[in-house]
Amino acid sequence: MRIISSIRKTLFVLVLLAISAAAYAQIGISISIAPPELPVYEQPLCPGEGYLWTPGYWAYADPDAGYYWVPGTWVMAPEVGFLWTPGYWGWGGNGYAFNEGYWGLHVGFYGGVSYGYGYFGEGYEGGRWQNGQFFYNRSVNNVNITNIHNVYNTTVINNNTTINRVSYNGGNGGINRRPTPQEESVSHEQHIAPVAAQNEHAQAARTNPEQRASANHGNPSVAATVRPGAFNKPEVAPAKETAPAANRAETARPESTVPRPANAVHPNDLPARQPFTPPNTGNAQRDQKYQQGQSKLIARQDQERQKLQQKQDQEHQQQARQNANEAGKQQLEQQHQQQTQKLEQKHTQQQQKLQGKLPPPNEKHTATLR
Repeated sequence: MRIISSIRKTLFVLVLLAISAAAYAQIGISISIAPPELPVYEQPLCPGEGYLWTPGYWAYADPDAGYYWVPGTWVMAPEVGFLWTPGYWGWGGNGYAFNEGYWGLHVGFYGGVSYGYGYFGEGYEGGRWQNGQFFYNRSVNNVNITNIHNVYNTTVINNNTTINRVSYNGGNGGINRRPTPQEESVSHEQHIAPVAAQNEHAQAARTNPEQRASANHGNPSVAATVRPGAFNKPEVAPAKETAPAANRAETARPESTVPRPANAVHPNDLPARQPFTPPNTGNAQRDQKYQQGQSKLIARQDQERQKLQQKQDQEHQQQARQNANEAGKQQLEQQHQQQTQKLEQKHTQQQQKLQGKLPPPNEKHTATLR
């Protein structure tokens, strides 16, 4: 009898674990009033390697407190290779229900809600895992490249023509989007519920009256934090009236608009090249030849940038394997900065030399470009 009782207890525990694993899929309440629009805020600086951005969202407490804002925050990934799928509100026929976010190997369906900073309604454009390390897309993330070297720049293209701050899927005024077959398959993969830090972060927001929509009217004073639960200045970002470039869903954020440090350390920190304006000297053949020379020069310089960036990345990886001290890291950064500035100076001189061969507009002479 004791064996049978033990088996029953074991089965009961397994059932509870199965239920708890599925419990984060959707909160078992239905709200008749849709959540407010998403507030606009600047993303705080990433606190360190391995932290992934988790967007803020509206949660619901009870009929008295109503909706409250859970700030966006940087969270340490629970496992290498895991990404965050944000939660979202969806219309269920009789009301709005919240589908809880989760960690997994792929980003699944999150209602088509454009949370910004890599989450523009489908998939995730803010970074990727590579060789056990997370690489950040600087075109949509606020990352200090002096401390974090796992970065890249990829322009994110969004086809929306207006800023979309709708925070829910379906229903009156909601986002009209359904999961793709790929997103459906992701929903059946292994998932991890929000980690303890995220739950504590949400609880802190719930107990803060200023986070309630009834108090802040959709513009919370704490819209985002550096780390979970850090609700005190200077580690918070308030809501704004206008959307920053990285949080806009309607347009791509080209690399030329990414803020850059005054003194570039690596080639990836150099400003993106501006679109080339063809000359107009009055001689079509000469103008075409100049434009071809300009295109060849830019292509060659881009290759030199990439080659130097690869070399510096390899040196960073070698230094990481050797567990270099802080002084060694600073010395390497100074060397990289000198290399980058020397390369940029060389490219500037090449550009000036090419421009010097161009005669003034409509000048009649027979100078040629070599």
